[in-house]
Parts: sequence; C-alpha cells; structure tokens
Amino acid sequence: MKMKWLISGFAAMLLISTAACSAVAKQIAVDASATGKQVEIASGGTLTVTLGSNATTGYSWQLTDISDSSVLEKTNNNYVTPTSTLMGAGGKEVWTFTALKAGRTMLTMEYDQPWTGGQKNAQSFNLTVVVK
Repeated sequence: MKMKWLISGFAAMLLISTAACSAVAKQIAVDASATGKQVEIASGGTLTVTLGSNATTGYSWQLTDISDSSVLEKTNNNYVTPTSTLMGAGGKEVWTFTALKAGRTMLTMEYDQPWTGGQKNAQSFNLTVVVK
C-alpha cells in the first residue's frame, strides 16, 4: 500500500515538474536593460524590443544581425513619438520579432546615424534568444 502511494506521489511530482518546465512564454517584451541577457520564448511566440530613440538627432536603431534567421524573424519596427511636448524630446523604437522554430540565436542592434559619414555605434543592444 505504501509503495502504491509512493509511486503515485512520484508520478504526480514528475507530471507537475514537466508541466512547469514546458511553460515557456509566448510573448516577451524587453527594453535596453535586457542587453547582454538571454530570454526564452515558445516557438510561434512574439518578442518585442523597445529602445529609447530620438529621431530629431538623426540617430536610429539598426538591426545589424540575427545570427540564425531560421530561428527568429523581424516582423515589424516603428518609431513611437515622445509623449512630451518639449522640442527635441526622445521617443522609442519598437521592434517585433517572431520565433520561427526551436533553436538559439543572437540578436544585435546598433544606435547610429545610418548615413555615410554619420556617427556609428553610439549604443548597442544584444540579446540571446532561445526558442523552445
């Protein structure tokens, strides 16, 4: 009888721990504080990266690399104007990516003036993305 309870308890613990491990987020949102870190996302999920930006200075974020584009795909990016009415106030750039399949990739972005002779790599952002 004790063995039956022991086996039932072990099976329940195994089921709970398996369910906990498989709970990978479908939507992840990060900002500049996530640079150099790693996130895990479910296949088919959406990753949103929001970074401070000021279009009035000529600077913008450039996607410089997705190390494995079969794992992660850029689906959208847009500039969100500042909420402040002050002249020269900065806004945000919002980048959206879709997790295509299980794997690991590195997302790299640089904040610069993209024209020839413009300031390059004023800031950088990189994130390791693990798709489960």
